Amino acid sequence: MEVTVSKADYDAMVAEKDGQINALRHRLEQLERLIFAAKSERFVPASAPEQLALFDTGADAGAVEVEKQSITYERKKNKVHPGRTPFPDHLPVRQVIIEPDEDTSGMVRIGEEVSRKIDYVAAVLEIVETIRPKYARPVADQSDDKPAIVIADLPDQVLPKSMADAGLLVFIMVAKYIDHLPFYRQIEMIKRDFGWAIHKSTMDGWFGDSCSLLEPLYYALQKNVLDTDYLQGDESRILVLEYGKEKPKKTSSEKLIAPSKRHLGYMWVFRNPVSGNVFFVYRSGRGANVLHETLGDFTGLLQSDGYSAYESYIKKHDVELVSCLAHIRRKFFDAQKNNLKLAELALKAIWYLYRIEAICRKYGLSHERRLKMRQRYSAPAFNALLEWVIFQQKNNLSKGAIGTALSYAKNHLPRLRHYLEDGRIEIDNNQIENKIRPLALGRKNYLFAGSNKGAQRAAMMYSFFGSCKANDINPSEWLRDVLLRIGSHPVNQLVELLPAQWESERRAAAKG
Repeated sequence: MEVTVSKADYDAMVAEKDGQINALRHRLEQLERLIFAAKSERFVPASAPEQLALFDTGADAGAVEVEKQSITYERKKNKVHPGRTPFPDHLPVRQVIIEPDEDTSGMVRIGEEVSRKIDYVAAVLEIVETIRPKYARPVADQSDDKPAIVIADLPDQVLPKSMADAGLLVFIMVAKYIDHLPFYRQIEMIKRDFGWAIHKSTMDGWFGDSCSLLEPLYYALQKNVLDTDYLQGDESRILVLEYGKEKPKKTSSEKLIAPSKRHLGYMWVFRNPVSGNVFFVYRSGRGANVLHETLGDFTGLLQSDGYSAYESYIKKHDVELVSCLAHIRRKFFDAQKNNLKLAELALKAIWYLYRIEAICRKYGLSHERRLKMRQRYSAPAFNALLEWVIFQQKNNLSKGAIGTALSYAKNHLPRLRHYLEDGRIEIDNNQIENKIRPLALGRKNYLFAGSNKGAQRAAMMYSFFGSCKANDINPSEWLRDVLLRIGSHPVNQLVELLPAQWESERRAAAKG
């Protein structure tokens, strides 16, 4: 049976098939790039575009005749080696004096030869015995205020009923959440280097008790991060192990056996760009309800990617969304093979906007001066880019990568205009994505969290250590001091122990 199809219908069918093929080809290219290619989205135009001629695509666009002049110069062929890395001044110096083999009695020492090297001394595990002598008071001196036995008070202990002291607790937490070493690897390292076998449940108990101690400080950090009218948000997945309906059973070898499976949870992270502090929270879902529960009565500007949960959230709250230029750029970067001409025009404009931001960072401009730079140099290019996107999107409604990029840019570029009105607003969400990077590195090592509670404890530690990094604080020093102080610290003054405030207090003490 033959079916007759008109030429118009046939052309429409072919166009639809071509669109599907292009879309599938684009997806394949993206998968191949994720697996094999470099992940960088860096784009540098062959020549810096002039601000007012970014979208003039004529053959002679921006062409200006200039007088040419020949210039000669001398250039060194070989780069000058920077020299040996200097010895750090803050490291301790251990001197080893080597005398000649022969007897030097009666000789006069006329000088010395000194050679310096850097050595590594392995960490030391030691047993700390706290000895408190007990004394009996003479009977004649005893009273209600003066007991018969005299003994010093025991110093504050981090975990009173645990054999682990502050230094060991700090080591295992920093090693896991900064150096990405799961507990089982740490146990093997300690067994190998010190001949001490620690049971995993013991280390888990130390960590859990430490997290319980730090929990009030975690909520103080959440309040501190959300105390702003400008916030950045993002989320990332994490696998979590959960037991089935049956309870764990023990075999004859005393090993736990239980039906178990992994489910996909999410780490939500929020950053206060002004203070730099960050706050992680674990949730089993990725819906707008997480934002309702976590952000509470937050009002102001929330910068994020184009995820739909944020759209649902702002409908019920006095919050405006700010877009991320990096996500807009990514769409055009991926569309280069689909339509190189249009993609590169957009990338050149975006490159120019980022160039202005780089200059502001280079000279450490304040928020006020950065805003003036943006209004003078960035605003014309931004407006030209937005007008060009709107025009091109109307004339390019394809389902290919370039059509997707233009549609995405048309919807999200207007929300980025806030950065031209407030010098505090960042041009993208890259800073908060950098804070998620330790989570991505960590899950490559420990693969999944052991439970929902374990995932939330991980969120707590990522919050503290992320805030330490943002404020250029040594996390080991901060955590050790906080563990020793938090047990007796007033609850209404916990904000003093947050990384930024802790560092300010330490510097003030050093000056005083």
